[in-house]
Amino acid sequence: MSASEREFVPLAIAVLTVSDTRSAADDRSGQVLAELAGAAGHQVVAREIVVDDRYRIREVVSRWIAQPEVQVVITTGGTGFTERDVTPEAVRVLLDREIPGFGEYFRQLSQEKIGTSMLQSRVLAGIANRTLVAALPGSPGACRDGWTGILAQQLDVRHRPCNLAELALGA
Repeated sequence: MSASEREFVPLAIAVLTVSDTRSAADDRSGQVLAELAGAAGHQVVAREIVVDDRYRIREVVSRWIAQPEVQVVITTGGTGFTERDVTPEAVRVLLDREIPGFGEYFRQLSQEKIGTSMLQSRVLAGIANRTLVAALPGSPGACRDGWTGILAQQLDVRHRPCNLAELALGA
């Protein structure tokens, strides 16, 4: 079956915002991800905000990857180099396999907009319990770039020659 003959398969996505200062009322990055996922035809099945604490982050992501109904977890925030930025440390230990090209390509996309400041982005992604986990920066623009530049295609089973959606679906 060719890519053009395949049907779109909506994925169940959970969005976690990591921030010491955001609330549901002003979580623009989480909102951007939820809106883009919904507009692409996916379903946002969970959305939370936690403080920059590796154990709180790990608790939420662990809970979601243990739920078979969650196929993708996207975090936003905590991927920089300040002392409070602990999302990569919280998430990496949960991954069965890391996807090195995700962070490499995100930084390549970012370089076009922010130049060498992209070096401070510790974006990462991987598979945990057949769930795709992607950790993006906390700015709405970076979330938009991560979605439009990588996730929109990779979460679509019609994308060829391969995609991450198939891994999340167990195909």
